[in-house]
Amino acid sequence: MTDHRAGRPHKSGRPRGTAGPGYDRDSRTGRAPRAGRPPSDPARQAAYEAIAAVHRDDAYANLVLAEILRGMALSGRDAAFATELAYGTLRATGTLDLIIGSAAGRDVARIDPPARDALRLGAYQLLYTRVPAHAAVNQTVDLVRSVAPGAAGFANAVLRAITETPLDGWLERLAPAYDEDPVGNLSVLHNHPQWIVRAFAESLGGDLEDTARLLIEDNQAPVVHLCARPGRAEAVELADEVDGVPGAFSPYAVYLNGGSPRELAAIAEGRAHVQDEGSQLVAAALLAAPIEGRDARWLDLCAGPGGKAGLLGSIAALRGAEVTAVEVAEHRARLVEHATEGMPVTVLPMDGRSVGRDPDLPEDSFDRVLVDAPCTGLGSLRRRPESRWRRQPSDLPALTKLQRELLVAALRAVRPGGLVAYVTCSPHMVETQVTVTEGARRSGVEVDFVDARPLLPPGMPGLGNGPTVQLWPHRHGTDAMFLAVLRRTS
Repeated sequence: MTDHRAGRPHKSGRPRGTAGPGYDRDSRTGRAPRAGRPPSDPARQAAYEAIAAVHRDDAYANLVLAEILRGMALSGRDAAFATELAYGTLRATGTLDLIIGSAAGRDVARIDPPARDALRLGAYQLLYTRVPAHAAVNQTVDLVRSVAPGAAGFANAVLRAITETPLDGWLERLAPAYDEDPVGNLSVLHNHPQWIVRAFAESLGGDLEDTARLLIEDNQAPVVHLCARPGRAEAVELADEVDGVPGAFSPYAVYLNGGSPRELAAIAEGRAHVQDEGSQLVAAALLAAPIEGRDARWLDLCAGPGGKAGLLGSIAALRGAEVTAVEVAEHRARLVEHATEGMPVTVLPMDGRSVGRDPDLPEDSFDRVLVDAPCTGLGSLRRRPESRWRRQPSDLPALTKLQRELLVAALRAVRPGGLVAYVTCSPHMVETQVTVTEGARRSGVEVDFVDARPLLPPGMPGLGNGPTVQLWPHRHGTDAMFLAVLRRTS
């Protein structure tokens, strides 16, 4: 992206109408000292604020950046530039750190965090964008001067060392040879930790070429997907209204061409919500499976923040069904209440594993149950750029234990003859095939796996051999959603 701000600092040196967040930051926390000179470009400042918050406070980039952009009154091209810089820098953090460390002659862990984050932002502009080198260096040094004044000279030297070699040269120098270490090579070239590269490769049957295609797609900025709520909006009409296009697979999906979805009337009026097309497909698949007998009581066992509950609730209103939505975190339960307002949905702020121990969650009572289990989120790395560096293999044992327990609870909650859909936004084999197999085995009830492929729209490519389905960003344009459908037989 061409730097529309290069060489054109805002005359006040501050965002319009506000002093902006972060101008009183000290060098340890990343907050600029009161006597420091604020950087001249508010878009870069916003990007830095978001990057620093992610690393300093474990913030989520999508949430904190939106707040920063509002607080700094940035919109249009400034907001788009800030978003590209923040998300791109966060995606490429691992590779950027290798390059910065090499140029600095020291491990990045030894660089003061505020200066380190500013250097990452500057290095990203130099290596991954068309921002002129002089603009990237000068603006970044200005930024370092405001957040870590003593490191300005060091930052200038490091950035100028980085400019001496193009990205391809740095990658050739720092990445291990593909023939000797293909996983290490792909990790550096495509900005993913090695353990995630290995997990993706395993899920793709060991095909490293296909894995590389996935990694490349993971680094692309994703299109915003909307879900037209059945009975309230039609996808084709919504697409016309928002200047988007209907989705490729989900009958409810609309691809947004640009702009902020929160500004859309359809969102404000409850006719649509933001939801990846893959999430729409796996929720709708549960409702597409045939069922004998009663079909009026549905359960969403892990409902927060409410996207799938909103889709289930919309369809339930058309079918005369009722949905019980369970969410253990109170603030997320409130989000579910807001997302399902006016729908036949009852929200219960409780632990989904309490099936059979709470009168509101009796055993053998629900006709269809959705388990959208908490997971590593490796399937949505396009949308959550910081997750690839935040997640660790050590996260898996606790998560997979919780996933199994929730699936066991779901299989107790569903009536004989009823259906359970187990869903994760992760392609990791331990969170998908292993968890669903072990959960079914430990449930104490008899189940059959239902072939999930016919439950998805006709013509979808690359659905595998069944009975489970794994969606992929590089094959389907969706998050990497996993779906298993089980029918309780006794």
